[in-house]
Amino acid sequence: MLMKSSRMEAFSDGVIAIIITIMVLELKVPHGADFAALEPMIPPFLGYVLSFVYVGIYWNNHHHLLLTCEEVTGGILWANLNLLFWLSMFPVITDWVGDNPTASAPSAVYGMVLLLAAIAYWILQRTIIAEQGSQSLLKKAIGRDRKGYLSPLLYALGTAAAFWSPPVSQAIYVLVALMWLIPDRRIEGALKEG
Repeated sequence: MLMKSSRMEAFSDGVIAIIITIMVLELKVPHGADFAALEPMIPPFLGYVLSFVYVGIYWNNHHHLLLTCEEVTGGILWANLNLLFWLSMFPVITDWVGDNPTASAPSAVYGMVLLLAAIAYWILQRTIIAEQGSQSLLKKAIGRDRKGYLSPLLYALGTAAAFWSPPVSQAIYVLVALMWLIPDRRIEGALKEG
């Protein structure tokens, strides 16, 4: 028996809300009553902002993705859980990078988590398309998906760059986030047409 996609979306929304809550709880209260006390908080805060943006992008695009299907299969549920697993790693890796902003390993692992989340999202898309068949609304909507294919390449480049220069690596991750910050209107457009 198929499940309504609204149930999967509600579950995913709850998990994503918890992920964001855990990330913000990792920010520590400044020790001191002057502005200088905020200085040690800058790297963790910037890491939080970047991760918050990424989780927000996934939440937004996940919502649009599920607009294309009314029911979900077991395969779609498992693909969705795979995506949620990698998103649930964001609080841990964000905290590690925030505590070690100039270290190679945290920046590289951050990139690997971003890459694996992107692959998981791609798997979810492909699973939905496979279930919808040859006339898939989602397939029509995403088209060539240039950003979807470019992002993992940039994550891999950022991961490799972390061993040479963590700031360059982090700049690549910011660049990818900026690429996706503008809402993707392909699915909304396809829904209006179809």
